[in-house]
Amino acid sequence: MSNPNPTRPPAGQVDVRGPRFAAWITTVVLALVLIIATFSVPAAAVLLAVQAVVFALGAARGPRRSPYGRIYATLVAPRVGPPAELEPVAPLRFAQLVGLLFAVLGVIGFAAGSPVAGVIFTGFALFAAFLNAAFGICLGCKIYPLAARFKTVPASANSNA
Repeated sequence: MSNPNPTRPPAGQVDVRGPRFAAWITTVVLALVLIIATFSVPAAAVLLAVQAVVFALGAARGPRRSPYGRIYATLVAPRVGPPAELEPVAPLRFAQLVGLLFAVLGVIGFAAGSPVAGVIFTGFALFAAFLNAAFGICLGCKIYPLAARFKTVPASANSNA
């Protein structure tokens, strides 16, 4: 079965350039959080909370329908041509969930009066985003196979035993 739109990857797959584009935006946002935290912890917490929402949308809806994914699809993808390489969506969604965890912990740290904790958790998320953006290394994607082992087996699979 051929893909009716050659510029759009088939379901369950995504152009690798999209998540890297999103990782660059995330890197900038998280770097701004760290800079802003030096003079306004509440403002840093708000910006990190906004990024947490972006992570949550990416985890829930997938990279194509996340805010940064939509920017890529609308403004960038039409100008760069069809993808040469695809990657599965599931590990990317898991990576967004990991980013969400770090962002939420950072917001909690900032809000609880522990800017050091907020900065540390933001730094972890920034490190992961930068690795993906600059080098194409998605840490969440790398640990996804391990996490996927802990998924529950559907009841229909157990009925044959």
